[in-house]
Amino acid sequence: MKTILSTTPKQIELPLNLLTTKHKFTFIDLFAGIGGFRIALEKLGGKCLGYSEIDKQAIQVYKQNFMSYLNTDEIDLGDITKISELPPHIDIIVGGVPCQPWSVAGNLKGFEDHRGKLWFDVIRLVKKTQPQGFIFENVSGLASPKNRDNLELIINELTNIGYFVKWQVLNAYDFGLPQNRDRIFIVGIRKDTEKKADYQFPQPLNIHPKVLDILEEFKHIQVVEKVKLDADTLFNGIVPPSRTRFQKDDELNDFFIFSDLRNGHTTIHSWEIIKTTDREKMICLTLLKYRRSKKYGEKDGNPLSFENFREIITDIDISELNTLVDKGILRLTVDHKYEFVNSKNMTGINNIYRIILPTADIFPTLTATGSKDYIATVAIYASNPQEYKNLFLEKIYHPKKYIPITAKHACKLQGFPHDFAYHKKDEVAKKQFGNAVPVPVVEYVAKELIKIISI
Repeated sequence: MKTILSTTPKQIELPLNLLTTKHKFTFIDLFAGIGGFRIALEKLGGKCLGYSEIDKQAIQVYKQNFMSYLNTDEIDLGDITKISELPPHIDIIVGGVPCQPWSVAGNLKGFEDHRGKLWFDVIRLVKKTQPQGFIFENVSGLASPKNRDNLELIINELTNIGYFVKWQVLNAYDFGLPQNRDRIFIVGIRKDTEKKADYQFPQPLNIHPKVLDILEEFKHIQVVEKVKLDADTLFNGIVPPSRTRFQKDDELNDFFIFSDLRNGHTTIHSWEIIKTTDREKMICLTLLKYRRSKKYGEKDGNPLSFENFREIITDIDISELNTLVDKGILRLTVDHKYEFVNSKNMTGINNIYRIILPTADIFPTLTATGSKDYIATVAIYASNPQEYKNLFLEKIYHPKKYIPITAKHACKLQGFPHDFAYHKKDEVAKKQFGNAVPVPVVEYVAKELIKIISI
């Protein structure tokens, strides 16, 4: 029978001394996925007494990596909603509780989503088992103002069953991974444990590898110091408020976004890819500028009629708009107005939303649903925005010098070990890594907990 997993390695053979070594603590792995929590806790000396997971493909990967040696006393707990008893003498319970109810991608349904209700099964098992501590992980959306009441409910319930509870949003970037991944970690310490209130979340490591540092095929690329530019050059004098901690206000971005709905020094529009005249580019930029004006409607982006265009460009001819329709840049709405064909931001253009340079400090958050993000296979440097964009189109986009994110990349971006045996189907493996926890973050969070509960 063929294995469903990648063939390197086929098995993980543990040395005899590891199998016979006395473990420092025991743990239960809830919502185990492919074992991100387990890797970190075993590294710290933990022994898993049981795991709970219902995704069959994830279970197969989990077993391939952790069950290929004699392990007769570990229990497959199955569906958490059907667990009535856990093994005795548990020190720590961990788990990445399903995050979709609290994420934008999951439509923010919270406890209205059946997956949100799984928190009550977690609380039930913690109450019944009374481990010395626990660590639970979720998307940062659980800590957002919209969901703060739900977070407080979870914290209060865990407090009421006998625990001191703390939470904090941590980013994988701060723990040695070049990935922008914010996640909330909820840590509990049983109230009768010594030093119970002393838990402190780990501080950032100040170790910041670039994307190319962890991806073997890019290590030949030389990193050149960027030129410093002022806000007038980069943003026409006004720095956009939406910029993140990973976007510097005096440097060119490390990525290019494909969108007709936004503008910026590394935004690529369809009229820059399709052959257009300067006049046609001006017409497109006019629609981009005025489509969000309340004068033309209450939506975030409104189509404009020919009469609307004539108010702004007095000498425009309707044939010019129709030519842009023929080129696939604009389209006519049912009420005879003009809007961009690429009218949804995250859909990108030609199935590309973002291309990240290998010299970037950070890669966007990996998700289970996947993305239209790619990595360029060559680096470019420039002294001004227009040169930068021209070089990108000439050296990267047109010659197709970019590749999609692969399972091998995702494995490294999540901090899994190099010999981790992931699913042989790349799309399945990427989804599983997108659902996983970043291993180094769990390791440092757990290390602090182990110190406190004096295991």
